[in-house]
Amino acid sequence: MQLVIAEKPSVARSIAEVIGAAKNHDGYMEGNGYVVSWCVGHLVELAQPESYGEQWKKWTYESLPVKPETWQYEVKQDTKAQYDVLYQLMHREDVSATICATDAGREGELIFRLVYEMAGCDKPIKRLWISSMEETAIREGFENLQPGSDYDNLYHSALCRQEADWLVGINGTRLFTVLYGGKVLKVGRVQTPTLAMLVDREAKIMNFQKEKYYMAHILMDGIDAATGRIDDKAKADEIAGACRNGQALTTSVVKEEKAVMPPKLYDLTTLQRDANRLFGFTAKQTLEYTQSLYEKKLATYPRTDSQFLSDDMGQTAEGVIDAVFSSLMFEENKATRPDIKRILNSKKVTDHHAIIPTMEIAKADLAALPETERKILSLVANRLLCATGEKHLYETVKAEFSCNGHTFAVSGKSVTHNGWKSFEDAFKRSFKISRNPEEEKEERKLPELSEGQVFDGVQTKISEHFTSPPKHFTEDLLLSAMERAGAEDMGDDVERKGLGTPATRADIIEKLVRDGFVKREKKQIIPTEDGMKLITVLPDMVKSPKLTADWENALTLVAKGELPMEDFMADIENMVSELIHTYHEVSDEQKKMFAQEQEALGVCPNCGGQVVKGKFGAYCVKKCGMNVSRVMGAALTDAQVKDMLAGKKILLKGLKSKAGKPYDAYIIPSGTEEYHYIKNGAEKRGVQFKFVMEFPKKKSSGRKKK
Repeated sequence: MQLVIAEKPSVARSIAEVIGAAKNHDGYMEGNGYVVSWCVGHLVELAQPESYGEQWKKWTYESLPVKPETWQYEVKQDTKAQYDVLYQLMHREDVSATICATDAGREGELIFRLVYEMAGCDKPIKRLWISSMEETAIREGFENLQPGSDYDNLYHSALCRQEADWLVGINGTRLFTVLYGGKVLKVGRVQTPTLAMLVDREAKIMNFQKEKYYMAHILMDGIDAATGRIDDKAKADEIAGACRNGQALTTSVVKEEKAVMPPKLYDLTTLQRDANRLFGFTAKQTLEYTQSLYEKKLATYPRTDSQFLSDDMGQTAEGVIDAVFSSLMFEENKATRPDIKRILNSKKVTDHHAIIPTMEIAKADLAALPETERKILSLVANRLLCATGEKHLYETVKAEFSCNGHTFAVSGKSVTHNGWKSFEDAFKRSFKISRNPEEEKEERKLPELSEGQVFDGVQTKISEHFTSPPKHFTEDLLLSAMERAGAEDMGDDVERKGLGTPATRADIIEKLVRDGFVKREKKQIIPTEDGMKLITVLPDMVKSPKLTADWENALTLVAKGELPMEDFMADIENMVSELIHTYHEVSDEQKKMFAQEQEALGVCPNCGGQVVKGKFGAYCVKKCGMNVSRVMGAALTDAQVKDMLAGKKILLKGLKSKAGKPYDAYIIPSGTEEYHYIKNGAEKRGVQFKFVMEFPKKKSSGRKKK
């Protein structure tokens, strides 16, 4: 019996169907010599700092750096039930081997290995590595299972990524939160440099000084030719006046034939960029829709950084193109013979090939798909047609004119062969996507011109213009910037450039939004005031895109076995130590930058941090786990919290005994104590007031005893 572990229930069911594991059980399927089960994302995660020692329960500068000697892991409580299923299956006597069938990538490898290690499993590991959920791909994958040890380096790379993010995030966040007080200042290995790029762009926009300038024009036979930039309006008026009703001589006409090669196939980042630009989808949404299409067997694996297919996929590509024409809306230029060779290059395929539709689209009811998924599938299909289409050819014309000693120029462009853009145009018409005004402007056609041609009685005008500030980042532009970060400083031989990976960039953007450092305004992504302030106080070593891009490349080298994981982690640990030793104090004025406007109620008896009035009750700004809002299940008023923090006794009314009877009691604080309990299968831990109770004296009835 072999145990197959997938990443999601839907994937597990698809695999089980193909390999004949038809009998359903609670948390797994079984049959035909296989047991098929699943994870639910990360079932096992790194333990929190407080798990390693008392010194790290509180956020203090003196306790830094947080650097575990031996890494500890814990099972996530909300998915513990599924972990328990896997644990039992891994230790079944009739299970002789495990097959890792999680997503074929760095994170998928980590998800499986951590469960395997936590469960103490020692059964041999085989690896299923597929890029499509089609039946043929699954069968072929099972016929070509690889030894798990072949992916040890990939696992090491994933561990390095996880541990590095933990070390930088935990230490950076604690350090700057402690130094500046106020709100929690979250620092991340990748999210902080990403925020830095947004803040840098925003600063350039804010500091931009708009400048007015002018251009003088001559108008003749449908031609509008203009001077270059003129800063003085009077000068522009003078030139226009000098040429009005005058004669213009054509001094130069330059024609050029140009070609635009077909685009490459989609990797995840370019797909996310186009989906944002054309449909307004966030990077996270695009990944979710594409993942769903993958699980429905309609598209290949989404988390890829390749824009090519392997050399042996030529026939597959031809079949998919036929399926696209028969099932989707791109009937134009069907007779054009696709150039398949353009999209084949095994040397540029890493873990997975580019994203393309599968043959299943010919059989599926595409009309039943959600509109969002249909848009993504159509986009991917159209890209395949474009990528294998013919060159787009056009002619440019640049002409210069002389009038009364002044030079005017005009340019035009006309398409001579639409080529692959026919598919793009058909796609845009299908989804009623309007053309870019800039594109329309570029494509104006000029009348036939020749050198020496003379125009009499020309008309003139002047136009007013303003210099433009840099554009705000859209998700499209931000993804591009993340992908290119640090690339200019790296050689062409470097495999991985940029911030994060195609698979992680969406989550990085969402974290910044969630933490309140970035906000979305329509399609624009703009740093908040807190985001801008945070970047001003952080050092280059945590916000440099170049440094983070270097680390990303190093992780790729670990995955390839070219860099020991120990060397990578040593660099990270040294950086964290340097950070803490370099930044150890800030001025009182600097501390005010992140001061919260909430009302202060007192000092936390657990960690010494400020207790403030929050939206949902009082809390400690250092988030040390101290519960200051409730005692014995009763919610405290702000005044009661103040008294408790000051060591004063308070009166609680309407408390309930075990028998359900109400009573009143005085609560006198006497320090703090830890608590823990189980609720809905999850363990809850924290710190609460320790107290002594006094009961009010019962009022006399006024009657004397006889």
